[in-house]
Amino acid sequence: MPTRARARTYDSARIRAAVTAQLRQVRQAVAGLDEEGLRAPTRLGDWTVRELLTHVAATVDAVARLLEAPAPPAQEAGVNDYAAAVASFAGAVDEGTRKAAARDADPRVLLERAEHRFAELAAVAPGDRLLAVPLGAMRLDDFLVTRCVELVVHSDDLADALGTPVPYDRQAMAAAVRMLADALAAKAPGGSVEVRIPPYAVVQCVEGPRHTRGTPPNVVETDPLTWVRLATGRTGWARALDAAEVSASGERADLTDLLPVLA
Repeated sequence: MPTRARARTYDSARIRAAVTAQLRQVRQAVAGLDEEGLRAPTRLGDWTVRELLTHVAATVDAVARLLEAPAPPAQEAGVNDYAAAVASFAGAVDEGTRKAAARDADPRVLLERAEHRFAELAAVAPGDRLLAVPLGAMRLDDFLVTRCVELVVHSDDLADALGTPVPYDRQAMAAAVRMLADALAAKAPGGSVEVRIPPYAVVQCVEGPRHTRGTPPNVVETDPLTWVRLATGRTGWARALDAAEVSASGERADLTDLLPVLA
């Protein structure tokens, strides 16, 4: 049963701007791709860049589609509920993406359409407008945070596939990092481990003695992109430690069994 808990408050205008900005980064990164580039493999199973871009377009266009539907009567889910349930949608997402990619000739047309529809509908809708998302009615602003996560994660997938970096909008990255950090804290509530992802987030998690002052005995620290990769399974805990992409001190500062938080 969804908890309705919200991890934190997000600024409505900034979240909307972040979705638009990160979508434009994706569009710019693929503007010059030829057919061979669209057929390039990705790290997402047997999806090609074509399927990946089709999915990105769908994640943004979902906002307009849900705004066009009647609003549910009462809120049923929050950001952390989405993080806990997203893996259960994987099969349906994969099937829908494959069908759409086979039907549409160029996913960049879908990306352009998604941006236009987002600008027309999301710009005027109030942040507390409820959307009938699959796991339960969710506030628009909360759903937009999940769109930032999708865009940031899949921008990294795209960069990996193309072999060239895709820039990140600062607000989109901040929202993604914070949501995924809060999802970890919701998955393993407690105060014995402090997880730091400067400059965006600090959370406490894992049952055990709660730290109140001075230097915490169990600390994990990493950079924003590494955290996104850890939290979504794009990289593993042991690999990140070996590469010095994450530091962990204290006997409880091992997140192996808690990752990924968003599969």
